[in-house]
Amino acid sequence: MAVNKVILIGNVGKDPDVRYLDNGVAVANLPLATSERGYTLANGTQVPERTEWHNLVLWRGLAEVAEKYVKKGDKLYIEGKIRTRSYDDQAGVKRYITEIFVDNMEMLSPKNFGGTSHEASQPTQTQQRPSTTSSSDIIPDDPVDDLPF
Repeated sequence: MAVNKVILIGNVGKDPDVRYLDNGVAVANLPLATSERGYTLANGTQVPERTEWHNLVLWRGLAEVAEKYVKKGDKLYIEGKIRTRSYDDQAGVKRYITEIFVDNMEMLSPKNFGGTSHEASQPTQTQQRPSTTSSSDIIPDDPVDDLPF
């Protein structure tokens, strides 16, 4: 038996890069930063804060939600799988990249109902921001219930 499961809570490093394949399937790529606080060991040694960057890949409905609602600085809860692939760079050197293929995403940042007319950049009061999304279903929040649980 094998398990490939990743759970991350972190901040989006830049707006999602979304592209559409020839068959209309959306794919989004974005970096997510996770940080561990610094601390002091019993002997007085300082361990500095450490930030890890993760390359997220979202497909189909999740990619479309990310395109509309996810922005740089947003806090996300992510569940997914680790995948590593290789490619040859321009100099012919084999490079490896590790990515998180996202299965489930929850948006943890507070809702922003800014007064903008550009729907894709920020939700309006009539356009609710989904707090929980998965690759199988996308259900918007109940506009009356603003609690995170």
